[in-house]
Amino acid sequence: MAAPEMIAPSFILVRPQMGENIGAAARAMLNFGLERMRIVDPRDGWPNPKAVAMASGAGRLLDNAGLFPDVQAAIADCDYVFATTARGRELVKPVVTPERAMEMARAMAAEGKRVGVLFGPERAGLENEDVALANAIVTVPVNPEFPSLNLAQCALLMGYEWRRQTEAVAPEVMGLARTEFASRVDVEKLGDHFEERLDAAGFFFPPDKAEGMKLNLRNMWARLGLTRAEVQTFHGMLRQIAFMLKKQG
Repeated sequence: MAAPEMIAPSFILVRPQMGENIGAAARAMLNFGLERMRIVDPRDGWPNPKAVAMASGAGRLLDNAGLFPDVQAAIADCDYVFATTARGRELVKPVVTPERAMEMARAMAAEGKRVGVLFGPERAGLENEDVALANAIVTVPVNPEFPSLNLAQCALLMGYEWRRQTEAVAPEVMGLARTEFASRVDVEKLGDHFEERLDAAGFFFPPDKAEGMKLNLRNMWARLGLTRAEVQTFHGMLRQIAFMLKKQG
């Protein structure tokens, strides 16, 4: 039996006030592969040329955005709805972080369910009547003295968490800038070169500690994770030092 199609969440902009913010939200969504935008009763009407100008490359989201008269109509086909708000509410509902919300959304989407995320108007956010229609509240641990997020910022934050939940992204990678890591042989040869030069300079003293000093150096070279370019740079430095010392007698 084939697995159900995973449907990405719909981002539902409730009574947005400025076309520029709608366009910016579209850009934020497309940054993270989200294309299901719904717009509820926009203040300045629809379509909005300012939204198109601000979308800058994400215009297809606006072209395909659904226009709805109210929240009930916008979420009619949703199996689960999150409401984003920074303010306390006199409503009994689960309150989750964006990370947890998108983790839940991914699990539901994998079962073929439809998830909606409500974003309130810029000035005051979602009304209690809007939040009452949602299954859960999403709140970000922002500065309590300045809790309001711009519409596009909020969309970006939720989009990022969705992408993080659905893509295997390593928390840290090494940017190699057109080179590659040195092989074990390369590193061993570098160690040989250093030992040769340091031995000639009388570095390994006293003799009874020489082996331990060499071992520590070998361990350091192996631990550093050098690239081929870095190994060649070290070889060049050693050769230049040896040349200048010989030249100076």
